[in-house]
Amino acid sequence: MILARRGPASASALARRFGTPLFVYDAREARLRLRALDAAFRARRPLICYALKANPCRAFAASLARAGAGADVVSGGELARALRAGFPPAKIVFSGVGKTAEELRAGLRAGLLCFNVESGEEMATLAREAGRLRRRAPMAVRLNPDVDARTHPHISTGRADNKFGVEIPEALALYRRAAKDGRLRVLGAQCHIGSQITELAAFREAARALARAVAEVAAMGVRLEHADMGGGLGVVYKDETPIEPEKFARVVEDALRAWPGLRLLLEPGRWLAADAGVLLTRVLYNKATSRRRFVVVDAAMTDLPRPALYGAWHPVAPVAPRRGPRRRVDVVGPVCESGDFLARDRLLPPLKSGDLLAVGKAGAYAFSMSSQYNSRPRAAEIVLDGGKVMLARRRETLADLVRAER
Repeated sequence: MILARRGPASASALARRFGTPLFVYDAREARLRLRALDAAFRARRPLICYALKANPCRAFAASLARAGAGADVVSGGELARALRAGFPPAKIVFSGVGKTAEELRAGLRAGLLCFNVESGEEMATLAREAGRLRRRAPMAVRLNPDVDARTHPHISTGRADNKFGVEIPEALALYRRAAKDGRLRVLGAQCHIGSQITELAAFREAARALARAVAEVAAMGVRLEHADMGGGLGVVYKDETPIEPEKFARVVEDALRAWPGLRLLLEPGRWLAADAGVLLTRVLYNKATSRRRFVVVDAAMTDLPRPALYGAWHPVAPVAPRRGPRRRVDVVGPVCESGDFLARDRLLPPLKSGDLLAVGKAGAYAFSMSSQYNSRPRAAEIVLDGGKVMLARRRETLADLVRAER
């Protein structure tokens, strides 16, 4: 995302108007990426279900809903958000390893496209709740193909030692049970092996495992309607080489070639949202020890947790660079944790109190993972769409921090 240099949508103007820390999202950028992914898979006419966990901002998600996207949700809260954002229930899939009976009931009442089942006990609960509501529950089994996505271990989900999905032999047993249960309607097979994946081989292995499962289920006499490859496409934060959508599409199409009528579902989140967001923050102070230099800013790990959680790298740059020699600094926040940093060992020009910094690639897994730790009110969110500037979420106040307390 590139903010305008001048005018009401420039970084400086937005920061003056709405304060900092401030998240700014470009809805047009997300829609362009949605169209690019759809075009790469055009032979399959895919349903692209935006993974709401990446960025559930209602105005941002609503732009994707209006562009034709579906939604992938992993909680009752995300389901409620998806419906409020305008995603049609028939385009929503419900994933997640720990769906409660209450959440399953909510999804059944809403009339969702599919529940991605992650265990035998969950499938039994889904069948029971469907029976009580006198409905048939549309379902797929989330497969765990024991594929190494070669990504950060915290966001790897397709290995046998991960909590997600069902290994293939058990999945086939679940399909046999589901096919005989009148409360369940078997629709598809799903496979999601992780996030921020930049190696095509992992997707190739997962797609072939998904195709084999489709074939084995068909051999039971159960013909599936869709195959769901999940999400996980990586983006460039620093020096990664991302997978081109067209190459990803060829790998999936090669695996599913024997099933030309099979509908394809995709569940991207980061790939649509990350590049569409910037976090604006102001410099508070400069300080130094005998070993390091620090630039203290008003954003923190409470706003952007990824560096603290994963050692993640985000580009950081002054909005209006000053002249002078560059120095290596750590960009840190006010939170009382040594893990509270946005960037380490960065070569930046001279910075003074009040200078504005832009932290890039902040559209995914930033505000959605933010917190009120240290009793810090959460930031405001702005959505840009063409020439429009929308306050999508106001900045929290001190009163908001204690509103639910008694």
